[in-house]
Amino acid sequence: MTTHDLYTIPAELSTWDVGMAGASRFTWEYDDGRDRMLALYQKGKDKQWDSTKRIDWDLEVDPYDVLGIPDQSIAIYDTPLWHRMDDKQRKEVRRHGASWQFSQFLHGEQGAMICSARIVESVPDLDSKFYAATQTMDEARHAETYARFLQEKVGIAYPINPYLKSLLDSTLSDSRWDMPYLGMQVLIEGLALAAFGVLRDITTKPLPRQILAYVMQDEARHVAFGRMALRDYYKQLTEAERREREDFVIEGCYLMRDRLRGLEQWENLCSSPQEVKEAMRAVEESQYIRTFRSLLFSRIVPCVKDIGLWSERLQQAYADMGVLDMAGQNLDALMKQDEDLAEKLDQERFAAEEADRAEEVAATVTLGAGE
Repeated sequence: MTTHDLYTIPAELSTWDVGMAGASRFTWEYDDGRDRMLALYQKGKDKQWDSTKRIDWDLEVDPYDVLGIPDQSIAIYDTPLWHRMDDKQRKEVRRHGASWQFSQFLHGEQGAMICSARIVESVPDLDSKFYAATQTMDEARHAETYARFLQEKVGIAYPINPYLKSLLDSTLSDSRWDMPYLGMQVLIEGLALAAFGVLRDITTKPLPRQILAYVMQDEARHVAFGRMALRDYYKQLTEAERREREDFVIEGCYLMRDRLRGLEQWENLCSSPQEVKEAMRAVEESQYIRTFRSLLFSRIVPCVKDIGLWSERLQQAYADMGVLDMAGQNLDALMKQDEDLAEKLDQERFAAEEADRAEEVAATVTLGAGE
């Protein structure tokens, strides 16, 4: 069965061609470069992992309860639309909600893989090329992991959301070498990292928790890479150039915010246009969705401030979105937490496996002694 067979609604095209502009830049400067960037590159090499070995794919997943979280997290919960549904329909709502979320993660990871390859091609300095090459491998592994999860554990998938597609299009088609950093490392990766973190912390299911924690361990480095490169470069921008980047950030953040509405899943699940409108009203009014949406900007807003894009106009846009207070988040602390949680999960898992093996050996020895 191909992925296209899993899509709940038809994907527009089998492939999506994005016309890319700008130069491919070679450099003949092979000196050591920036110590901070090279340290990140070394960490990127050291932290490579194999999803087929690190993740326990034998764990079962109920496709109708993928994350094991309360129904109160569903936007239409306890609405007239929810009460008109029977148990079978509600099970489908749970399944499609998880499928839509993880499908967008999957498409975003492919976009990140292509953007990182674009950075390798276009960035002028060699140390950034080195690190972006490790990130390209990371993103390939993430796409592989989410694809397998959807195919083997959920069984349905959704095509790319038009808002995410629009931001990827703008990011990749821009000729300026810093735009893949800004569009991918700051906006798309920043929002994805926050989304992964919310789901990682609330899921009660071990397999999605493993996947999210291990992917986040990589993504913490990726965001650090974008911050480092852009903070240095944006100090040199003219006022006009800075305004262009801020315009891109504002438009991109609105696209990311609107992406969270998940219109496609409700169009697929509802039986009439009126029900779709009813579902979308519930999405806009849901306190859980509002909180979730706000948390998703916890990585983007402080990162935008950190790289030097922080005019009154940009701050006003974040105030209008209701996320300006996220500027006070400590990015370094959040990233360290992401890395530590992944390491802790490994320690817990492998310690438990060692204990099981020891118990099995002891039982075998006892059995042999009895004979």
